[in-house]
Amino acid sequence: MQIYNTLTRKKEELIPIEANHVRIYACGPTVYNYIHIGNARPICSFDVLRRYLKYRGYKVTYVQNFTDVDDKIIRRANEENVPAIEISERYIKEYKTDAHGLNVVDADIHPKVTESMDLIIGIVKKLVESGHAYEKNGDVYFRTNSFPSYGKLSGQPIEELQAGARIDVNDSKEDPLDFAVWKAAKPGEPYWESPWGKGRPGWHIECSAMSCHYLGETFDLHCGGQDLIFPHHENEIAQSEAATGKTFSNYWMHNGYINIDNKKMSKSLGNFFTVREVAEQYGYEVIRYMMVQAHYRSPINYCKELLDACKASLARLYACRETLDRAISTAHTGKISEEAVKCFKEREEQFIKAMDDDLNTADGVSALFELVRDLNKMSADSSTSKEQLEAGAKLFDTLTDVLGILYNRDKKEEIPEEVLELANQRAEARKAKNFAEADRLRDAIAELGYIIKETRQGTEITKK
Repeated sequence: MQIYNTLTRKKEELIPIEANHVRIYACGPTVYNYIHIGNARPICSFDVLRRYLKYRGYKVTYVQNFTDVDDKIIRRANEENVPAIEISERYIKEYKTDAHGLNVVDADIHPKVTESMDLIIGIVKKLVESGHAYEKNGDVYFRTNSFPSYGKLSGQPIEELQAGARIDVNDSKEDPLDFAVWKAAKPGEPYWESPWGKGRPGWHIECSAMSCHYLGETFDLHCGGQDLIFPHHENEIAQSEAATGKTFSNYWMHNGYINIDNKKMSKSLGNFFTVREVAEQYGYEVIRYMMVQAHYRSPINYCKELLDACKASLARLYACRETLDRAISTAHTGKISEEAVKCFKEREEQFIKAMDDDLNTADGVSALFELVRDLNKMSADSSTSKEQLEAGAKLFDTLTDVLGILYNRDKKEEIPEEVLELANQRAEARKAKNFAEADRLRDAIAELGYIIKETRQGTEITKK
């Protein structure tokens, strides 16, 4: 499998440190609010990566943290006059509701900052003792100029980073680009005891401590949003490699941005949408499909038209699978034709070729829809054997499972009695060759939000 490595700015073959075992760290949410649709993109994209690697026979260890102590969490806790832990635990629960709604599999390990203080303090001590960090008034800063390759992930010389980065004026720092790995406690904030006094971690150090602890000082793959390249991931590399003297992560994958009607998502522009809000209108699966129908590095322009198109595409996939089920229920027993064996093999190889090329889910979805076309033809042919249809259904289910879509097949909404009664009346009208009445009843069913049509397997009723 080839992936685009942000560190080298080129596609490279993914070669795990340990044969057939890929160790992945993904930056998780800061849990102070509901996740927005921008947050949903890395969650879904790298869930597909994990699923695909497992489909290809790899063992995967997947770690995703929860940042459960942070300025935003503390600010919200103070606004609500509750402990910070109450805010973080509330929104971890809400995150899981949304992630499960998006069909995201839980990470193998979900470490929390508040449960990792010994690990974090340990790595900060290493940095101080080696001269890579220094303490001033209870704050501890990473000495950026002690790490000569600082800027290698973002591809910018340190001079350019110093000129372009937003740096708070702080006389305690030796250099404006130095960053906090430990912060002295302020009044009213949660804190932990440390060699430098009461305080809490800086943002970047937590991921270094947790990833190295659970995956090793050098692991295979680090994932996150494009917005994290600098400063978060750049700082992770600097402090981790300074502490261990080893390569931190061999590969880095970053997903592209989501724009809203061709504009950057921003609360100030009033175009900020939570996953929960969008799911209430379209359902979680439409959001999931929107994320996987595009290549993970390409920008997505979120708009009503795209959501409607994704909803329609999902409907086509569900219709294909339901047609297969009906065809299987009436098909005769027999052999799978050589032509079908070849067809299924070609479609699976087409899917693998796409996904092996830097997780190209866009082309993977195209391969799936070509399979849909093939399966629809087989379902419509009364000579197709049950075994052939079942083999096609198995491949269809495998590919959709890798993409993490079509997971609501067992949650079919019951057809209302009123619609079923109209359908029975329509059947009687058709039997009596009263086609005008049958058309009227079809329109009445449509007004109730359902589509009725005749297929080889019988009458089919689906929700619009």
